Amino acid sequence: MILHHEFIKTAKKRGSKLAIIDKTTEKQLTFQKTLIASLIMANRFKKMKEGFIGVMIPTSAGSILVTAGIVMAGKVPVMINYSTGAAENSEYAQNKCGFSTIITSKALIEKINCRIVPGMIFIEDILEQVSVADKLRAALRSKLPASLLIASLPSVSENDTAVILFTSGSEKDPKGVQLTHKNFSSNITDLVQVFHLTEEDRFMSVLPLFHVFGHNANFWLPLIVGMTNVTLANPLEYKRVPGIVREEKTTLLAGTPIFFAGYLRESQPGDFASLRLMLPGADKTPDWLRQGYRDKHGIELMEAYGATETSPGVSVNTPQANRPGSIGKPLPSVQVKIVDIDTGHEVPHGEEGKILVKGDLVMKGYFDDIEETSFRVKDGWYDTGDMGMIDNDGFLWHRGRLKRFVKIGGEMVSLVRTESVLEKYLPSGVSCCVVEIPDSIKGARIVAAITAPINERDILKKMAADLPAIALPRNFIVLSEMPKMGSGKIDFRSVSRMVREILRQKA
Repeated sequence: MILHHEFIKTAKKRGSKLAIIDKTTEKQLTFQKTLIASLIMANRFKKMKEGFIGVMIPTSAGSILVTAGIVMAGKVPVMINYSTGAAENSEYAQNKCGFSTIITSKALIEKINCRIVPGMIFIEDILEQVSVADKLRAALRSKLPASLLIASLPSVSENDTAVILFTSGSEKDPKGVQLTHKNFSSNITDLVQVFHLTEEDRFMSVLPLFHVFGHNANFWLPLIVGMTNVTLANPLEYKRVPGIVREEKTTLLAGTPIFFAGYLRESQPGDFASLRLMLPGADKTPDWLRQGYRDKHGIELMEAYGATETSPGVSVNTPQANRPGSIGKPLPSVQVKIVDIDTGHEVPHGEEGKILVKGDLVMKGYFDDIEETSFRVKDGWYDTGDMGMIDNDGFLWHRGRLKRFVKIGGEMVSLVRTESVLEKYLPSGVSCCVVEIPDSIKGARIVAAITAPINERDILKKMAADLPAIALPRNFIVLSEMPKMGSGKIDFRSVSRMVREILRQKA
């Protein structure tokens, strides 16, 4: 499956149906108009000499049209994270991938107070330069039969790169992940099958396209299946999202747990009555959030698991096969195995080890990094770096990042487990992140960063009933705010750095 070819076929079939309802600009585009606008963009980008073109636009009709246009022009979009150091991330992407042009938005640059980076071109200027002749030519091209229109575009194969996305950088410098048409197609085919997705679905799209979850679920998936895509640029508009869901009667909402927590807090019973699926991913879903949606909305959250390198979906819970607390069963075309972290040998069901994934969803590789690619992908198996277990019924359970396990006194301790127990006893509204700090005697010690002062002695006494002594935090450090990545994940690197600095000052 070639992604933009499938979009063209869908647009030809669903011409007058609404493809995009942009709730930020209040613009609406039918599939026919979306196709025409994408062709206009493609014609503009085709004239650019570079093979890579950066994109830094919030989720909107503009980001969809620009990204689709770049792919239809036979070039590769490089998605840039504007939520954490937009200018720095722009320059990092330019240097890493060797390109200059970045399509962005004046409104975004002003809102986030980002300095202008050489190579930036504003979508507002591009739209102003579109002539009546440009529109007429694109409209006429759009009337061609799908096969002729596809044939008029640059040739492409399913193994060609469809996008470069950067890893979060929560643990080390971001890597440029090359995902192909085959990668995304595999995931889309599986998701349509397990969730019974159809053109009747309406997606509430809040995830940024620089995040793999958003790039698939809020961009290619709706365009290809023929859904109406209701977009909102800022997922942190917690009060507005429930109202849009109610107003537009959307049926699907994907997001991170931190976004879902905000929507739960600001929503009223009945706001989510039209939703048939709420899909949290990209981070663990806490039990209190799951229960909150049950109590307030009668909705069961269907937790999923994936990675940038797997396009992203690896496993999902579904209404037909849901085990709360697990990350679901592997998608139909996906192979998952659990291996011993020392020997690399596969372990039986019920035993914990490292999660490896194989299938057409696995990335082409890291851009310009053969060494890291060969380290993470061997014989087609992608090493997720996550720890987990498959139970006897085939459900996958996530135990945390391998890097979030620490050896203390010769014992392997899970920071995620400590974090989960701590969360259970923290007062409402207090969040936490457990990190490892070097210790001259035991090799490492556990420190908990929290967002408000607590009764430490009381909390530790409660935690001791669930954890061995070596897994208890040795210190509690109060941070005014927990640093997070654009996806809503906690930025572990920043937390560790802040904790170490505070402890150094106290020493």
